[in-house]
Amino acid sequence: MGVLAAAIAVGLAALGAGIGNGLIISKTVEGMARQPEARGMLQTTMFIGVGLVEVLPIIAVVIAFMVVGQ
Repeated sequence: MGVLAAAIAVGLAALGAGIGNGLIISKTVEGMARQPEARGMLQTTMFIGVGLVEVLPIIAVVIAFMVVGQ
C-alpha cells in the first residue's frame, strides 16, 4: 500500500510542477510581449521561479523513497 501512495504522491507532484511551470513561463512571455525592455529581469525571475517549482517533485520523490523504505 505504501508503494501505491508513493506513486500517487510523486505523480501529483509532477502534475503540479508541470502546471506551475506552464503558468510561470506563459506569464513571463506575456510580460516580455508587453515590455520588451524588461526581458532580462523577467527571464532571471522566471528561472528562479522554475527552479523553485522543480524542487517540489524532487522532495516528493525523496519522501516517497522514505515511505517505501520503512
